[in-house]
Amino acid sequence: MKNKWRELAEELQTLFTGRNSFLDAILPPLIFLVVNGLVGFQAAMWSSLALSVVIAALRISRKQSLLYALAGVGSVAFAIGIAYFLGKSEGFFVPGLISGSTTLLLTLVSLVIRRPLMAWTSFIARRWPLDWYWHPQVRPAYSEVTFAWAIFFAARLLLQFSLYENKDVNSLAMTNLVTGWPATILLLAFSYLYGTWRLTQLRGPSVEEFNDNTPAPWQGQRRGF
Repeated sequence: MKNKWRELAEELQTLFTGRNSFLDAILPPLIFLVVNGLVGFQAAMWSSLALSVVIAALRISRKQSLLYALAGVGSVAFAIGIAYFLGKSEGFFVPGLISGSTTLLLTLVSLVIRRPLMAWTSFIARRWPLDWYWHPQVRPAYSEVTFAWAIFFAARLLLQFSLYENKDVNSLAMTNLVTGWPATILLLAFSYLYGTWRLTQLRGPSVEEFNDNTPAPWQGQRRGF
């Protein structure tokens, strides 16, 4: 089990280090939460936007990837625009509610059509053969993990909508922060540990065995999910 935790740490370390740090995604919302509590909503909006611009500028000066930084600037600017258009502070969180609803819908549809969303995300990240994910002794692992994510998405969306209806901006900001990257990292850890264990239980082929058309019995996928 100790080796499995070390393996998990190695798989997740790219979230914390490297050229596409996840801090680009969580620092602006964190600043929003702090400034909103200390000064007010208007200052919080512009502070989070200013920080996003600073991060993007630093990325440019260091010739690093702008994916997360530009996404942060765009999302914060769009949220500010929605808030001004609706004329209420909680409008800042409408884009998050829309994206959360869309994500939940896609997750549920992927389960119904038996092409689980977590298989697609793994395929995009790892570029393993797509047909391998649909193998009858592989797909159930990805379906079960996708179902767990669907429960999380649904619970988060229900809580966010409740706070939005109550116009509780501070609680909504805190909920978005906690259920963002912190919760995502925990779910990624669960997904990897459960997924790799489930693949072993299913006794399906590993990616290499699938590519080589190795007949059963298979050793199965021992690392990576």
